[in-house]
Amino acid sequence: MGKIVGVFLALILFLAAAFLVLRGLSSHSMLAFDSAPKAIGVDTPFVIRVTNPHGVRRIAAMIEQDGARVLLSETARPANRLTFWRAHLPAEEFHFIAGKNQDANLKEGNARLIVEAESNDLLALRDSISTDVDVIFHPPSVAADGLEHSINQGGSEMVILTPSGSFTESGVRIGDETFRSFPLPGSSSGRFALFAYAWDTPRDTVPTVYVKNAAGAEATATFRYKIFPKKFRARDLPIDDKFLEKVVNQIDPGGSGDLLTRFLKINGEMRRANNRTLADLRFKTEGKFLWSQPFLQMANSKVESSFADVRSYVYKGRKVDQQVHLGFDLAVAQHTPVAAANDGKIVWAAPLGIYGNCIVVDHGFGLQSIYGHLSEIGVKEGEMVKRGQTMGKSGSTGLAGGDHLHFSMQVEGVQVNPIEWWDQHWINDHIFNRMPRP
Repeated sequence: MGKIVGVFLALILFLAAAFLVLRGLSSHSMLAFDSAPKAIGVDTPFVIRVTNPHGVRRIAAMIEQDGARVLLSETARPANRLTFWRAHLPAEEFHFIAGKNQDANLKEGNARLIVEAESNDLLALRDSISTDVDVIFHPPSVAADGLEHSINQGGSEMVILTPSGSFTESGVRIGDETFRSFPLPGSSSGRFALFAYAWDTPRDTVPTVYVKNAAGAEATATFRYKIFPKKFRARDLPIDDKFLEKVVNQIDPGGSGDLLTRFLKINGEMRRANNRTLADLRFKTEGKFLWSQPFLQMANSKVESSFADVRSYVYKGRKVDQQVHLGFDLAVAQHTPVAAANDGKIVWAAPLGIYGNCIVVDHGFGLQSIYGHLSEIGVKEGEMVKRGQTMGKSGSTGLAGGDHLHFSMQVEGVQVNPIEWWDQHWINDHIFNRMPRP
């Protein structure tokens, strides 16, 4: 009898120990919104990321307003209380919709989103995340100016728009590109946007102004415009081993593989990465015009390449690559002083891949000028420069065969033909005559 009691007590102790072990292995859930929610409308989608190595047996999303809580969505799974410790599950996403269509009593104002999760293990621990949101049902609206907008292919333009209602974002959309708007000087409600009609934008792409609120509701409007198509030059650009040795070993020292393979990677992958870096500099723009005169072209320069030249690279009689050159190549003499095309602020002054030693000057409201292949840089990021001020010297750094200046301009990260910005008449017609001078 004593032996049986001993075995029974041992079993109890074993089960108790096992329970304690399983209890200790139970885990909390980590919850995070995929993007921080700010507002909800009629039907606003949300994504919650849930991390728990054992998974969750229940997850529910609710909305709370004026003390009343309504269930929006719920997912339940069979309990796994004993073998959960074997599980090592990856994070998962929980999708739900919040808005008037899920809670008929919801009204405009403040509310709270709440998501609760219950771990799928012994203790079924509960965790939650919540956030305050604005409830907005009425969409915004927008109207554009009544002007006729003459837009050159590869060129720039400006439109004035008037949003109304609650909005958090507004601007111009052309295909996949969006261009932010800024408050119109001297106006309490008007805004304006500089935008670009890229060299390769299909002619049937319709530019629109848009406005969006925090709940994701969007309104759009069209405006009068006419596109003037441009024929861009196509040319063969012969390259040889001497050129490859110079540019490849300068840009990619210590790289592996043959020179041509390394060049093609530089000319393709690195070119795209460098252009993304340039485009992202739009986020460093000033919310005001820093300039008031036409932009300067490099004095007495010879144009070696124009904007949007389509270059076919020919190596040993064979076409090996094709790229588009988004700027002007301007040459004078070796190590010619390079002047700022206009007043502005330096937002980049450092090497940049195919552009070599590079300077980017911000002129405000998303308008920026780019100077590449420099042999010397004489300014620093954050420095203010004046129109005509020397910033460096021309050179052959980066993907350059000889000494020259690569000059380009971009509007909200989209590179455009600088010719318009060199022209006082164009600037007056398209910019200054439509808004107060800075």
